Amino acid sequence: MLKTELSELIRNGENSGVEFKRDNVHTDSLATEIVALLNLEGGHILLGVEDDGQVTGLTRNARAAEEWVMSVCRDRVQPPVIPYWETVLWEGSTIIGMITLPADSPDKPYKARRGSAWVTFVRVGSTSREASREEEARLYQASHLMRYDIKPVAGTGLDSLDWKRIENYFQNILQQDCPPLDDDAAWTEILLNTDILIEDRGHVIATVSGLLLFGNTPNRFLPQAGITATAYSEKEKDYATVDEENIRGPLVSVFSESGDLLKKGAIDNALDFAARNMGTTAWLEGGRRQRKKAFPEETVREAVVNAVAHRDYTITVTDIELSLYSDRLEVISPGRLPNTVTVEKMKQGYRAARNELLKEILRDYGYVEHRGMGVRNRILLPMREHNGTEPDLIEEEDRFTLRLWKD
Repeated sequence: MLKTELSELIRNGENSGVEFKRDNVHTDSLATEIVALLNLEGGHILLGVEDDGQVTGLTRNARAAEEWVMSVCRDRVQPPVIPYWETVLWEGSTIIGMITLPADSPDKPYKARRGSAWVTFVRVGSTSREASREEEARLYQASHLMRYDIKPVAGTGLDSLDWKRIENYFQNILQQDCPPLDDDAAWTEILLNTDILIEDRGHVIATVSGLLLFGNTPNRFLPQAGITATAYSEKEKDYATVDEENIRGPLVSVFSESGDLLKKGAIDNALDFAARNMGTTAWLEGGRRQRKKAFPEETVREAVVNAVAHRDYTITVTDIELSLYSDRLEVISPGRLPNTVTVEKMKQGYRAARNELLKEILRDYGYVEHRGMGVRNRILLPMREHNGTEPDLIEEEDRFTLRLWKD
């Protein structure tokens, strides 16, 4: 790294991707920072820089510092890593050691040794702390070591599912021959084979996806299984709302054999809320006043379905937020983008799912398109054609926001 680039890092101070350390810190402290950065998006540890940005330099020679760093990464980090190491001559004989950790580390969660135990640490802002159980689960999910969407939901069973809705899925959506509804054994076998149910220590239990899609009362067991919908009269949130609804219940609707909608689920209820609160835009054409909906129907549908299909359900206290303002519509989905997805990859049609089973069943219903081009074909292009605006796709530390503008 060039000295000018290093100077910029130091001037900006510690943050989610930069940590300052003396090179005589305890080995455990260095291992903690390495693990926390690996579990986020990588970054740099600058050895020989104080917390306030003062450069004091390495206290040992560069070769000894490198050997120490590599020893920590080999013996105190699990799985072991080999970071990129370099030294930069600062002023006079003062040297800064730089540990660079990759952004796309594939083996999360990384753990640091504490005595005889291995502990997962995460980076929050400019600090590192021990991961909560939910945060650790998300790291396992990010590395494909755990499928949260087929995890059993404690306390559930056959009676937790809406059997009419399940029959509707297999009979009218998949067009399969189905056993009678009172044949518990036959249905249990079908649902176990499709991961809607799972067997756990001799008990048949609903999975997260099974409950989200077909549960009688999903929120009883999954408090995060909902959409908070709010309409505001102005451009900012206010206590005086125009309309609000806590949308609960199974995600999918019930359809007839010919495809007619018979009973709405949470997705279609959210779309109804948006339709009645989005308003219209007007313009003059040939002396006549013309009107159209503020947003294309297919775009709003894609925004809601994407949030439902790809949100991080390990975040247990937060609904999806659907908010309408005087100038825009926002859908906020809890959690970062899944796996290796980035905003730019989304725009190009990159396909990667956090909740595979959930996505596949939503695809069976036609909520999710087969080609994986929904963001480009149903959000970006329709909005440009509709009113010439460019939607905002914003990834933050704990959520993803899609923002559609009225004009």
